[in-house]
Amino acid sequence: MRKPLVLVVLVLAAVALCLAGETAAQKGPIKVGLLVPQTGPLAGNGKDMINGFELFFEQVGYKLAGREIKLVIEDDEGKPATGLTKARSLVEGQGMHVIVGPLSAAIGYAVAGYVDSKKMPTIFPIVSAEDITQRKRSPYVVRTGWSSAQPSHPFGKWVVDTLRYKKIAMIAYDFAFGWEVAAGFQRSFEEAGGQVVQKLWPPLGTADFGPYLAQLRRDVDAIYCVFSGADALRFGKQFTEAGLKARLPLIGGGTFTDEHVLRVQGDEVLGVVTALHYSAALATPANQKFVKAYEAKYKQIPSYYSEGTYVAGIALKAALEAIGGDIENAEKFLAALRRVDLSDAPRGPMKFDDFGNPVQNIYVRKVERKDGKLQNTIIHTFPSVGQFWTYKPDEYLKNPVYSRDYPPCKHC
Repeated sequence: MRKPLVLVVLVLAAVALCLAGETAAQKGPIKVGLLVPQTGPLAGNGKDMINGFELFFEQVGYKLAGREIKLVIEDDEGKPATGLTKARSLVEGQGMHVIVGPLSAAIGYAVAGYVDSKKMPTIFPIVSAEDITQRKRSPYVVRTGWSSAQPSHPFGKWVVDTLRYKKIAMIAYDFAFGWEVAAGFQRSFEEAGGQVVQKLWPPLGTADFGPYLAQLRRDVDAIYCVFSGADALRFGKQFTEAGLKARLPLIGGGTFTDEHVLRVQGDEVLGVVTALHYSAALATPANQKFVKAYEAKYKQIPSYYSEGTYVAGIALKAALEAIGGDIENAEKFLAALRRVDLSDAPRGPMKFDDFGNPVQNIYVRKVERKDGKLQNTIIHTFPSVGQFWTYKPDEYLKNPVYSRDYPPCKHC
């Protein structure tokens, strides 16, 4: 009697597995919409985002939690109106299960309001605008990237304590990203005993930095800058050509020497010290494996934009596996996503705070030449840094969001 009973149990188990497989198959593929700039001034960075995401999905065979992945990419052109239109197309026209992107903070704010109204799970791997996971946070948006001031807070104090700089002049983008990165640095730098004595704000796309370089104060210990892409390339070269590099150390926000621009920068950035949550030179097995695979496929080193979408893929995989691929249950999926705790992301360990922003390592990097190539050598690591750093969240959020004039420049 025992043999037939065992046989019946085995048959029932096999049938259950078959039914589960059929149910997953009947649900069809998981539709993932990637919103990035493919045209316009941010297209190069958008391409890095696409590269990182596609590399991840190729490595898992475009299948997560037993379900096929259908990736749809839309060009937001770096414009908020276009980004919102494309987001609507992905959600309402093409039936995406999850949205990933965009790059621009302006588009991020526009999309955040829309996906919140549609209750659409959304992952922000790059947009760093502070309020996305602070005063204007949405339960439907989880950020796998960073908040603008997250690397700046520990870096500001470190600059006083380690580099012994006490007087800084700042020059940064004249829009929210530049303001927020610079403000986080100013706050902790001044709390540690330093003084920011000047702030200059060139607009995005400045071709000639000459008038700003002429205004920069020379009676300071260093210049702190916030630029990226072509602006970073031009500023670094013009800073050196003006004879300032020989006189004043240059430090700044991590995008100034991120690999997306370091690929084409030269000796003008040697010795520049910055802070960010990623460096392609990070010597961990997980990062070395990622960099090797990325270089083999794309013939260049990955940038933080590339690693950002790659990590978004890792987090997506972990969340889906935790719920058996049931992404149709948005609330269940979002809860699983916020519980994701990654120990081996390329950037290092990462988990989420109660606001949906990563808690992760922040690296102080120094540009050096190794084997004939420039790299961001890590010279200090701050482990487990959150968006509020050592500040209490409730007190932090009572203040205005970082801006052009907050904190005020008391020593200017």
